Amino acid sequence: MQKSIEYIRTSFQSQFSENELRIVTQILISEITGFSPAQIIVNKNTIFSDEQVKLIHSFVEKLKNNEPLQYVTGKTEFFGLKIITKPGVLIPRPETEELIEWIMQSLDRNGNYDMLDIGTGSGCIALALKSVFDSSNVSAMDISDEALKIADENARALNLKIHFLQGNALQMPEEKSCWDVIVSNPPYIPLAEKEEMDSAVVDFEPHQALFVPDNDPLIFYRRIAEYAFSALKQNGLLFFEIHRDFGSQCVNMLRETGFDQVELRRDISGNHRMIKAER
Repeated sequence: MQKSIEYIRTSFQSQFSENELRIVTQILISEITGFSPAQIIVNKNTIFSDEQVKLIHSFVEKLKNNEPLQYVTGKTEFFGLKIITKPGVLIPRPETEELIEWIMQSLDRNGNYDMLDIGTGSGCIALALKSVFDSSNVSAMDISDEALKIADENARALNLKIHFLQGNALQMPEEKSCWDVIVSNPPYIPLAEKEEMDSAVVDFEPHQALFVPDNDPLIFYRRIAEYAFSALKQNGLLFFEIHRDFGSQCVNMLRETGFDQVELRRDISGNHRMIKAER
């Protein structure tokens, strides 16, 4: 194991900071052995099999090609849950955990709610909500077959019951008073920003879940808001994760749609990132 640790550290010593290198090394060795960081230290003289050494080399080559660590290992942690991550879905971000925390603050954890997550991807939002509001009925929708398969795989692995639906967020059906909560983290990055983005994101994460037309960056928010205004029950809540540059536009759009008590909130980095609106 010591040789593999040194191989990882040597491979990335010019690419990562010392802290990043320590974390990456721990994650890769843990993936091979199942050891915790403490167990890695205690068992540092463990001899790896040829297969384990080959796997470490495979991980390192993928990382050298700029593939995200979460895709290399096939998993990440979101809101305390182990989430399977594959190139068919976006990698869950820490900012989205803040959205879950806001929903928790806004509702009674013992309540029985009907919740809908639009554009679920890996299912991370729906699964986090179900893990907190265990008495609630949580549904999750996505247009992608691949995303729904991965989300269902996550739900089964976590033993959390989610009702999955296939549908297009831009073609939502007409419904009346179905939901207590609707939440969405839809595509919101204008195509013009593509050239400025990290290649690890652009080259590996699904563009369908990332980008929107430059001339209509609120396209998903507008349609989801229109649907939510009729589909939410009285006093129902709509939550969005948003692009940091479009906070005021989103607020105005929601008010024009008919929502009141629209609140814009910053994330831990100080960027406008979340909106709550009441029906």
